[in-house]
Amino acid sequence: MTLMKESFHRALPPPSEVAKADMDSTREKEEAGLQSVSRTGAVVPRKRAVGRLVMHSMAMFGREFCYAVEAAFVTPVLLSVGLPKNLYSLVWLISPVLGFVLQPVVGSASDNCTCSWGRRRPYILGLGIIMLLGMALYLNGDVMISAFIGERDKQRTWAIVITMMGVVLFDFAADFIDGPIKAYLFDVCSHQDKEKGLHYHALFTGLGGALGYLTGAVDWGQTVLGFSLISEFQVIFFIAALVFIICLTVHLRSIPEVPLLYENEETKFLLEVTESYKYSSIEEEIKNGYLKSTCTEIKAAAESGKCAVTSRTEDQRRMTLKSLLKTLLSMPSHYRYLCVSHLFGWMAFLSNMLFFTDFMGQVVYQGSPYAPHNSTLYLTYKAGVEMGCWGLCINAISSSVYSYVQKILLPYIGLKGLYFIGYLLFGLSTGLIGLFPNVYSTLALCSLFGVMSSTLYTVPFQLIAEYHREEESLKLQNGEQVVEQGRGKGIDCAALTCMVQLAQIILGVGLGLLVIVAGSVVTVISASTVALIGCCFVAFCVRYVE
Repeated sequence: MTLMKESFHRALPPPSEVAKADMDSTREKEEAGLQSVSRTGAVVPRKRAVGRLVMHSMAMFGREFCYAVEAAFVTPVLLSVGLPKNLYSLVWLISPVLGFVLQPVVGSASDNCTCSWGRRRPYILGLGIIMLLGMALYLNGDVMISAFIGERDKQRTWAIVITMMGVVLFDFAADFIDGPIKAYLFDVCSHQDKEKGLHYHALFTGLGGALGYLTGAVDWGQTVLGFSLISEFQVIFFIAALVFIICLTVHLRSIPEVPLLYENEETKFLLEVTESYKYSSIEEEIKNGYLKSTCTEIKAAAESGKCAVTSRTEDQRRMTLKSLLKTLLSMPSHYRYLCVSHLFGWMAFLSNMLFFTDFMGQVVYQGSPYAPHNSTLYLTYKAGVEMGCWGLCINAISSSVYSYVQKILLPYIGLKGLYFIGYLLFGLSTGLIGLFPNVYSTLALCSLFGVMSSTLYTVPFQLIAEYHREEESLKLQNGEQVVEQGRGKGIDCAALTCMVQLAQIILGVGLGLLVIVAGSVVTVISASTVALIGCCFVAFCVRYVE
């Protein structure tokens, strides 16, 4: 039974003078919240301040900053430690295979996490620490090994092992962390704030990527940090680690989560409307006497039959791998079609982005990463890699700009139009780059990459939110209680994010061999072909809620 407005006010103890002053200032907001609870039977999260949504988006800024550093330097780092060509594809295979297998498990686990800090934030913190560890290993692996091992052959072998391990750990955590971040946003925001939050995510993703690529384009060897540290890679690690730690801390303090152990609707509602100025731990809010006595009154009312409190059983909280697979396979068809379209998008996007700096160095600038490091060919290749960083920076800036253009276009062309345009422009731009590999035309067309990037980070997750909203509305119309059972927002976001890992697996198996045989030019041609196929799928197969 839902806690009604009258019973709620009867259950409240007389507030103190200080609390009364604070409560009076938010009386209208609480009244609106109470009406929402009474009408729908489910608690709608209150409106979030723009500042809190910006703080929540800082995780995407830090993640994309580190991603940009990896995209710019991972290929040169792997080649500089002497990684054999036949192992290159293996680097891109290990992490996505692990991610594809474990991502739904983590999504389900976060749906049922009973930590007092919340369901999503413990996973976000853990994955953030793994990201830092992976980045430290792949940017500093050769320096670390040379400090402990003196023999040159052993140095080379262990440098390759440590660098590969760092790349795998970083990719694993950076891909994983996106699912809990999106589920965290969906848990604590209303439908309107979810849309705003996703646009802020796209905005800060672009800004983080732009600054990350700019960091890679700067010659740090001639700066104070360059003279203080051993190598340029250590300078990059110091800057990236500092930025990520700050962003992750701000994100984790952005919006409080309601722990699963307080999942009954009455308590969740109290946690939302009481002491709205506080953004500390939910546990701290419950410990204050006002809320504790209120909960006591509600408990007494429940025992006397005035309201009913429901909770999940332990069997519902614990999903075995078998039941998890059954849940994934039983997803409605429109969820599966959305996942397939997301797979096409990431296959196209990653096949271009992972090899873009190498493409600029080898195809556009006609250099070679395998030439002696003091040769003209190698220096030309290095200049092409730096120019590729500027191209990726243009992509990131255009992604941020387009995230705001999306808000303007959405009322006119809808999610279907936004989805289709993103794939179409990316397919055309990569095709033109492959046909005409010129420095200036390539840099100009990089601006269209951002359209695809912003689309992939917003539209599919907006569709997930629309699907959940539609399902909740149908349940309410049928008189059912709106609770997450079996398949929640976490596992749906995880299933969508799994497509990133699956795209990496496909590219690691197929594209790596094609690059060895035909060169880097095949990457942009492949990206164009897959994106244009994705256009057709987005137009005819994906379901859009009207």
